[in-house]
Amino acid sequence: MTTSRPEPGSAEAPRAFAPLAGIRVLELGNYIAAPTAGRLLADFGAEVIKVERPGTGDELRNWRLYEGSTSMLYRTVNRNKKSVVLDLRSETGRALVLELVEHCDILLENFRPGTLERWGLGPEVLSAANPDLIITRLSAYGQTGPMSDRPGFAAVAEAVGGFRELVGDPDRPPVRVGISIGDSIAGLYAAFGSMMLLFQRERSQGAPAPLAERVVDVALNEAIFSMMESLIPDYEAYGVRRTRTGGRMEGIAPSNAYVCAGGGSIVIAGNGDSIFARLMQIIGRPDLAADPALASNAGRWERRDELDAAIGVWTATLPPAEALAVLDQAGVPSGPIYTAEDICADPQYTARHMIQKFDVSTGERTIPGVGFPGIVPVLGEASLPVRSLGPDLGEHTAEVCRNLLGKSEEEIRAILRTAQGVTA
Repeated sequence: MTTSRPEPGSAEAPRAFAPLAGIRVLELGNYIAAPTAGRLLADFGAEVIKVERPGTGDELRNWRLYEGSTSMLYRTVNRNKKSVVLDLRSETGRALVLELVEHCDILLENFRPGTLERWGLGPEVLSAANPDLIITRLSAYGQTGPMSDRPGFAAVAEAVGGFRELVGDPDRPPVRVGISIGDSIAGLYAAFGSMMLLFQRERSQGAPAPLAERVVDVALNEAIFSMMESLIPDYEAYGVRRTRTGGRMEGIAPSNAYVCAGGGSIVIAGNGDSIFARLMQIIGRPDLAADPALASNAGRWERRDELDAAIGVWTATLPPAEALAVLDQAGVPSGPIYTAEDICADPQYTARHMIQKFDVSTGERTIPGVGFPGIVPVLGEASLPVRSLGPDLGEHTAEVCRNLLGKSEEEIRAILRTAQGVTA
């Protein structure tokens, strides 16, 4: 069993505050999207029971696995949860899910549309077991429409949602950002949708809402699409086809990464009108500050190459820290480009308890003081404490069956035997 505890000497954690205490969530999801929604709910006090398949569990356990049998990625995404092993393809597993549903407020799932229905666990069946249940479903393209039955991960959703086309340099093929941003945004929407319906349920205090009003349908491609700002109206109204702009943002200048002395880079966002004037004074180009053609973003965007070149000449004369000090004194938004090492050493993250230390067992050894990201948003002055890291596979199967479902020890042993690879 993996044990995780705050490292002695870590930043002082704020008091535990659990606004979702008393809410219970059944998570049937794998990978990142639905588990992200579950993590958000668990972070703020909901009891999240994560159902995993026998033997392997959530495939995320093996993603970026450097040692042992459970990755740090899994430990991060599935923090503050309980792990129960059930085989949803078996009658026993399905029956136990329906028993669990009776005690839950929200069910999360991100199977391919139609999968739960084939297993006899569709919304109608779940609703019959608990007429108050909120059912939150995440999938590549949603539960309806001509593409609903197609499989798809976030990589595809990011492309179909319009995001991938805008990432990278204009003279190269589109690239992907270094995290599964499509899954994470979908998870945010799933948690938000779940909370909206939970709020509506609590406010109504009456008869259960119709099933259609208790289902949250999150499509990964739509989650990404919703973040694309004015991509569509700009095209529909003016025929504008946005293209990749590298480190820039379409129509906003100057805003980019600039190389400093010694090879390091910093980001400078000098695109506000008054900020631009101050920036030009700093870099020794008062002529650009006084140029009426550069008084607005539109004009600066037309001459973005010229402006980036001028700023780059200045940054090349100073190390990153010195350039940032000058910019900060002048009130020009700027910042370093952080690595993981930089984040761990930054006093701002430390002050807000955004790096929380745990001892982590890999099964073969214990790694002391591993930093994990804190809880966002902050309630109070700093991140709430992470209660526990993502659990070992099936760690809470017996506990949940005993304490929540009231199963006898003999029944629990039979359930554990059914969950292959898990022993009593």
